[in-house]
Amino acid sequence: MPVESGSSAAARQAKQKRKSHSLSIRRTNSTEQERSGLQRDMLEGQDSKLPLSLRSNLLDLFSQIEREFENLYIENLELRREIETLNDRLTADGQTFEGADLAKGALKTKASHSTSQLSQKLKTTYKASTSKIVSSFKATTSRAVCQLVKEYVGHRDGIWDLSVTRIQPVVLGTASADHSAMLWSIETGKCLLKYMGHQGSVNSIKFHPTEQMALTASGDQTAHIWRYMVQLPTPQPVADISQTPCEDDVDFSDKDEADGEVEGPNDCPSIRMATTTLRSHQGVVIAADWLVGGKQVVTASWDRAANLYDVETSELVHSLTGHDQELTHCCTHPTQRLVVTSSRDTTFRLWDFRDPSIHSVNVFQGHTDTVTSAVFTVGDNVVSGSDDRTVKVWDLKNMRSPIATIRTDSAVNRISVSANQKIIALPHDNRQVRLFDMSGVRLARLPRSNRQGHRRMVCCSAWCEDNTSCNLFTCGFDRQAIGWNINIPALLQEK
Repeated sequence: MPVESGSSAAARQAKQKRKSHSLSIRRTNSTEQERSGLQRDMLEGQDSKLPLSLRSNLLDLFSQIEREFENLYIENLELRREIETLNDRLTADGQTFEGADLAKGALKTKASHSTSQLSQKLKTTYKASTSKIVSSFKATTSRAVCQLVKEYVGHRDGIWDLSVTRIQPVVLGTASADHSAMLWSIETGKCLLKYMGHQGSVNSIKFHPTEQMALTASGDQTAHIWRYMVQLPTPQPVADISQTPCEDDVDFSDKDEADGEVEGPNDCPSIRMATTTLRSHQGVVIAADWLVGGKQVVTASWDRAANLYDVETSELVHSLTGHDQELTHCCTHPTQRLVVTSSRDTTFRLWDFRDPSIHSVNVFQGHTDTVTSAVFTVGDNVVSGSDDRTVKVWDLKNMRSPIATIRTDSAVNRISVSANQKIIALPHDNRQVRLFDMSGVRLARLPRSNRQGHRRMVCCSAWCEDNTSCNLFTCGFDRQAIGWNINIPALLQEK
């Protein structure tokens, strides 16, 4: 009876494997359309805020990605089978020429060469396929560039809040726990004026929309309105700072620098008397803001109330009560008589003063921990941040549920939204600052290392829409404010 040789048996086995594998590929391709139709039916049945056309495009993109990786997987299996077949063949041939040393040497050389060729083919196939996928991603998602431009150093304690003037000259204002507020030249980083009228920590600063006046809130249970006059210094040539892409793999350091005393600005003029003092709170005044037009202001306090004052007479117009715990922030709408207050009771409230005869209030319970801030956008949205590590975007026309939710890894402090680009800047307890769009898509993270960025909790962020070298400012408990230049490519903002 004839005996089948080892090489022919191995060839027949490899042929059967390839035949079986080709059948499985045909089965996969035949069910691809059915699977796509089933996914589309499931997609239409899901409850989502995204338009159906956008969801369909996303499904097509992910289907293409899935097919690319499926092809890679199939090619990988095929190459592995070819390697196994070659090994079986070499083993059989090695048994045949076992008696000849010379044949062994030739066989080893041939095996080594063949295996090397297959290995190279495998690497080339993977590299080409994955490069094609990565290139397709790069074509649609350009990198955001975040550049640290200027550091504003001079406070002797942590900085709680900062703001930028809305009129010329454009200056930066900071509010600090060292009982002072400072005005800074954005371009030079020089202190222009220091306000020292408070007897407690200065917790917030906001500028009048049309006049050179500032509003500060303090731990001394008062809010002060004071006038300022500053002259901007001649800008000095800015040192060349290489642009830093906003990446996740920046060198981080948990080592904090020594808490040495920071020398204050040397020749900085100061003001010690307020034009107007607003008194009526029974606790720390944590925040204050101007209503549209600048004739009234609102203050938020740890006494669980927000007060509405007339600027000219200093009289209390309304006391806004209803929060169950201390207030943490207040903000006014840029064009309408609307106020939003935040509280440790996990809620924020929307107060409507558009009708002078009556004001309404709406309570929103979308968070599970302290609401650290809630701010208006230029449109009809409210963005709220919380210690529950989330930020939520709400529509004023329908605020029953958020239209977007951003989940982070750290508590969120006083957020801000860019009026022009509609980008949300999130300052965190963990010293990071992240940027998101209004739909909740992450755009960038500001670079932070042991050489640049904040070394303590980041308390607040503020955008500057004027044509200055910095368009985003952040401050923290490391006693400094930082000016950033943020360049977000249009591709990242288009949705």
